[in-house]
Amino acid sequence: MEQRTVGHSGLRVSRMGLATHTWGTETDAEQAGAQLVAFVEAGGTLVDTSPAYHGGGAQRMLGDLVGELVPRDDLVISGCAGLAAVPGVTDPAGAPAAEVRWTVDASRRNLMRQLDRTLADLGTDYLDVWSVAAWDPYTPLAEVAATVEYAVRSGRVRYAGVRGLNAWQLATLASAAPITAAQIPYSLLARGAERDVVPAAAHHGVGLIAAAPLAGGVLTGKYRDGVPADSRGADEVAGAEIRDRLDDHAARVVDALVTAADGLGTSPLAVALAWIRDRPGVTSMVVGARDIGQFTGVLAAETLELPRAIAAALDDVSGGA
Repeated sequence: MEQRTVGHSGLRVSRMGLATHTWGTETDAEQAGAQLVAFVEAGGTLVDTSPAYHGGGAQRMLGDLVGELVPRDDLVISGCAGLAAVPGVTDPAGAPAAEVRWTVDASRRNLMRQLDRTLADLGTDYLDVWSVAAWDPYTPLAEVAATVEYAVRSGRVRYAGVRGLNAWQLATLASAAPITAAQIPYSLLARGAERDVVPAAAHHGVGLIAAAPLAGGVLTGKYRDGVPADSRGADEVAGAEIRDRLDDHAARVVDALVTAADGLGTSPLAVALAWIRDRPGVTSMVVGARDIGQFTGVLAAETLELPRAIAAALDDVSGGA
């Protein structure tokens, strides 16, 4: 798997990353382990986790697997902090992710508490990439920036990043702290970042990591003829966001993906991932799957080289929406 440099840093990561947001809910330990092994054997290095995934269950599962199945030094582990579970609403360690309510808290107290908890869950002394997970309007910028710098200086963190920030927020924090990476939703159905976040990241030497590159599975084509009963979209709570994406615009994009995939002898999933992988400014993308069967299809996208004419046609039909 090709390795790319993140922004203006010396950090190198695989151009495809393994997302763990389904671990502990839709993905059990056996399937998670199979995915991790297959990913590393394919040359993958970047693994994404968060204390918000299954209330920390995903990162604890990852911690149980690292060392036992793959060496820690073979991975670039990316984590984050800045979201806190709302007290008294539910038990984040035991409830499904969709039932957990979170609030933004990027105070020094919460950032460092979550960082230390993540390190303990993972059984490691450091994170390769540690990101501020959201913009906190109630915490002074100087406090957030100083906390990021301290985390790096203390050795707990090798490189710092952000997740989900818009352009002015990214630019503001990157001007005050050593920000290397920005993780943002980016796909054929979510191209708004191209207007401002992508150029802002380029200006500040920040590498982009595309999250949700398959738009919750919509770009796999599995919702083309309706919502399958066993899909995430069928879940009354968790599937609401997916069902909201199933409009006429999405249908046109998916039809174009299916046509391209048929012509190339591959899957719509692979075409969608190859398209986002090769976008200007994108260093990597993080992709999750429920089981090893799904993830094998994801890995197949690594070898697909998308012809320019097809990439241009997808640009046109997706229309920067």
